[in-house]
Amino acid sequence: MSISRNVLFILLFIVLGSRLYADEGMWLPHQMPELNLKQQGLLMDPGRLYSEDGTGIMSAIVYLGGGTGEFVSPNGLILTNHHVAYRALQTASSAQTDYLEKGFVAWNRSEEIRATGYYADVLLSYEDVTDEVMNSLDPALEPAEKHRALHRIMSDIASEAENAGPDLVCKVVPMYSGNLYYLFRYKRLKDIRLVYAPPLAIGNFGGEIDNWMWPRHTCDFSFLRAYVSPDNIGSEYDPENVPYKPTSILYISLDGLKEGDFTFVMGYPARTFRNYTTSEFEADITQMKKNLELRKQTIGFLEQERKKSKDIELKYASKLRGLYNGLKNYEAKLEGFKKNHIIEKKLAKETDLKNWIAADSKRSEKYQNVLHDIAEITDRLAGFEQEKEILEQSVHRYFGPMLLYQAYLLAKNAVEKEKPDTEREANFQTRNESVLRSRIEFAERSYDPGVDRKYFKFMIDRLIRENELPSEFRPFFNDTTQAGISAAVDAMYGKTHLTDPGYRLGILEMKPEDIRKTGDPVLQLGLDIALTLDKMAGESIALEQERDDARALYKSALMKMNDGRLAPDANGTLRFTYGPVMGYSPRDAVLYLPFTTLKGVIEKDTGVFPFNVPDKLKQLYDDKDYGKYADHGMNRMDACFLNTTNVTGGNSGSPTLNANGEQVGIIFDMTYESVTGDYFVIPELQRTISVDIRYVLFITEKFSGATHIIHEIGF
Repeated sequence: MSISRNVLFILLFIVLGSRLYADEGMWLPHQMPELNLKQQGLLMDPGRLYSEDGTGIMSAIVYLGGGTGEFVSPNGLILTNHHVAYRALQTASSAQTDYLEKGFVAWNRSEEIRATGYYADVLLSYEDVTDEVMNSLDPALEPAEKHRALHRIMSDIASEAENAGPDLVCKVVPMYSGNLYYLFRYKRLKDIRLVYAPPLAIGNFGGEIDNWMWPRHTCDFSFLRAYVSPDNIGSEYDPENVPYKPTSILYISLDGLKEGDFTFVMGYPARTFRNYTTSEFEADITQMKKNLELRKQTIGFLEQERKKSKDIELKYASKLRGLYNGLKNYEAKLEGFKKNHIIEKKLAKETDLKNWIAADSKRSEKYQNVLHDIAEITDRLAGFEQEKEILEQSVHRYFGPMLLYQAYLLAKNAVEKEKPDTEREANFQTRNESVLRSRIEFAERSYDPGVDRKYFKFMIDRLIRENELPSEFRPFFNDTTQAGISAAVDAMYGKTHLTDPGYRLGILEMKPEDIRKTGDPVLQLGLDIALTLDKMAGESIALEQERDDARALYKSALMKMNDGRLAPDANGTLRFTYGPVMGYSPRDAVLYLPFTTLKGVIEKDTGVFPFNVPDKLKQLYDDKDYGKYADHGMNRMDACFLNTTNVTGGNSGSPTLNANGEQVGIIFDMTYESVTGDYFVIPELQRTISVDIRYVLFITEKFSGATHIIHEIGF
């Protein structure tokens, strides 16, 4: 960057900084007209962003079951993050063919690889069904019955909507803790295939060292493709399926950005907690600290094991990446909460709310006890939830042994199938059978039996040392010495048949009593845990409904105090966030510019992962062979950029668009200082990191030679 450009940035930072900070909301599509987007800098017609007939830009954005992607060609080509496609690359890899390390290119459609377990949900429409929900609910119900009734009502509405098509997936989602309810309709595409991914040295450049950090130089992207049956039905993988024809695709701009430019992001953020009370926030901090320690211990164990072979390294690559990602996120949150005095800031906001309530007698009558009530219920739930959390972690895909996790899924499925479909937990309803089946069938690609057995012993030893071994485990572990633990686990693994995927798939059809009769000790333990957690859920729903009702009252007060301009917390539904391109100052005497370039990639090169720059990329840099992807004719290759939008987990792979609605980047991270935004946005620090779309296309064409993808996109 030239001196004059540095000066320009600093002037923009000073002059515009106070008024171009992040809008603090993750807004629903229908709320966009209220945001004065034209005044903020949007040049396109806001009506093009969302249309109920499926032709708006938002219909090009897809939910990938934990991440986001976007259609960029008429033939179902999806652009997303490398780390979103990471699990698909890992499960397709072997010690002989390592797609993670070497990357992957399908030179024609016949070479595209099935992305096992992936699906894409395309939003067709959504509507307010609050009246339908509330008119079906008896207001005289006690909390436990109210909780069950609400679940049943929402499931019934969703199920009825799904009858309109064979590949529809619908869900009713509460907003503002149940002040409003919306029905979302999706077309589910179940046949997703890998098309392209750069090598790890590019797609995960910087690894965990650079994760959540700025400046960043990671080209975090991959291409997938969605397929449907010949009659356009979202169906399971079949060689006869054809590429999906989306109703809307994104168009890409090679014009780049400059400081202060308006940008916006659309995607599927998972969860935020910005509207939590201080008491709820403090309870989460306590749990976060404990979870952080568990992640450290689990990472320590797996790091030792993965060194033993390439096969083990590949099988645990995705799990380790997820564990590391969460660990650094929690560390950043806890540091940011303390450094930025978030508790004090939240208390100040609650004081504002209390003053607003006290200023009116009717408001006082309705809301004066709401903060106290939430605090009291949160305290009552704390002990109960701690016991539940320990059990859930023992069968968690990150923290539990894989065989026990599989046993739990199978047992939980059997328990849930005893209930009417609309009363089951969502993951075990008929609509999600294919996703569950995939988790069961392809488990071998993500674990090693020997490592799993050893980890089971490690977990039991930890639970005993911390005096937290649940009662469900005690019949299997009478001898709590290390020798006793080892012998008990060996006996369980010696008798189980869960290492056989065919055996596991057969159990999907069993009832709880059938599982009990198998005599399989790991299945037995999984069933005991499933039954206990199901009982706990039944015992806690009254208290949880009391909390939900108190939260709804609290959100109602917040909405009224803010004249309705309050963004709902993220909950996995489509959201819009906007803000300018801008750097930031994280601490005294440090000013971060908003752009990085390929020069920075070369400067970080050490020859050792995660900073090992491929020779071909070095040569392209030396030759300045950037083609049409150079920045503004300056013969410089931009890599990543910052803007003031606010995102969270689930937004990974979301498109960043310019004022004309053209894609200019792909979201892949937040800065270390901005992860506190899940709970409290600090505008001067809130920044999102995108990889420049030109760097994506440069790597695709110039580095990998995948010109067929460039042509398909339209260049």
